[in-house]
Amino acid sequence: MTTIAIVGAGFSGTLLALHLLRNCAQDTHVVLCERHAQFGPGAAYATGNPNHLLNVPAGRMSAFHDRPQDFLEWLGAQDGTAMSVAGSFVPRRYFGAYIRHLLLQEIKRPSNAGRLKLVRGRVTALAEEADGFLLTLNRKRSISADFVVVATGNFPPEPPPGADPALLMSSSYRADPWAVDAFGGLDPDAPVLLIGTGLTMVDGVIELLDRQHRGPIHALSRRGLLPRRHPVNVSHPAIPARRQSFPTQLRALTRLLRQESERAEANGGCWQSVIDQIRPFTQDVWLDMSFADQQRFLRHLRRWWDVHRHRMAPNVADRIDQAIAERQLHLHVGRIDALTLTQTGARLTYRPRAGGDMATLDIARVVNCAGPGCDFERLIDPLIASLLETGMVRPDRLHLGLDVTATCALRDREGAVSNRLFAIGPVTKGAFWEMTAVPDIRRQCEFLAQHLGTLSKTMPPPQNPTFEDIASA
Repeated sequence: MTTIAIVGAGFSGTLLALHLLRNCAQDTHVVLCERHAQFGPGAAYATGNPNHLLNVPAGRMSAFHDRPQDFLEWLGAQDGTAMSVAGSFVPRRYFGAYIRHLLLQEIKRPSNAGRLKLVRGRVTALAEEADGFLLTLNRKRSISADFVVVATGNFPPEPPPGADPALLMSSSYRADPWAVDAFGGLDPDAPVLLIGTGLTMVDGVIELLDRQHRGPIHALSRRGLLPRRHPVNVSHPAIPARRQSFPTQLRALTRLLRQESERAEANGGCWQSVIDQIRPFTQDVWLDMSFADQQRFLRHLRRWWDVHRHRMAPNVADRIDQAIAERQLHLHVGRIDALTLTQTGARLTYRPRAGGDMATLDIARVVNCAGPGCDFERLIDPLIASLLETGMVRPDRLHLGLDVTATCALRDREGAVSNRLFAIGPVTKGAFWEMTAVPDIRRQCEFLAQHLGTLSKTMPPPQNPTFEDIASA
């Protein structure tokens, strides 16, 4: 018997479990560990707000490459609609419910009896054994496994620079924009500051508007760039046949995307189609790009790529535009100098990008929407801290996550490649760059499931396979 333990049962971990059950031998057992109450949705897809929409059309959200209509068919079974929703941006909670449905289906399947175990609890440490690993969980529990996959998903944003520790510990600051109390208990007329101007900020604005918030909403970032919108009813001319490849040199790639975007718009299409054309190849381009070009991209072009690649649903974009036009949403461009605690909330001091004197804002609450924390050496997570301390893993050289190979195998402190310890999802961003959207994670999960299925057949069998304390999990 082979045991594969997955740490994290958000979308990445749950999807991998589903693919492992499809690709591995019947004597392979999967243990799915999750510290939160729900298995499957993860933070983004667990939102209860019906106006938090998918950022990708529903027709591209199937959990299975060989069943591209699966999510659409599930949606149709819920409300009686057919395939007309393929281009729609449906509430994200629907996708979370879909993933939970798939998980429950696999649990109930007779052929999977005893193969999938759900363990609720936080994995705090990982120790190597002669034939695998021992996972330590809270409440003095442990699990033995032959293979372990780290699928911890996104971590909350890192504290903003210049923030007073007293503010960070106060009720006027929210470190996690997905926390249930992030926007609760606010005076409807109170001014609010959202740090960041990306999609997480957009979700924050929608949440405040849905709560009938009347006060000013301030959003601050260094460039002040908003995510662009998805087009509606626009033809998408493809990149011409003469382009059979994409360059991996940053300047050449940037030039190509700009030229093709101009060509698409001249032909009555849109630049969005060009970005979508490169999407299936983004990881391959990133893997082949030089380290120097990767650094240049992160330093100069990352934010521009993000706002063009990760776009708003049209209905959401309309609401953001309206909030700006009505002067409720104010976008500020600059760099934080200080965030201090005051008697009424907090005071922001920032240096405008355009130059000039420092500017200040007095707000009632600060919500950090700056995007997920990526510097794992600074994260407060017991498992990651333990893995780094023991040298079983190391950060990638771009400090976007953990260092993995092209097969998702983790490298230790000295660079040695593990044949039993792997990672998937956002923690592998340094290696693959695009690893947040459903199609990218699905591709990765399908590959790793097949890879682990092959490895489990070739690795020597464990001497004493056990599930310690699973019954009490």
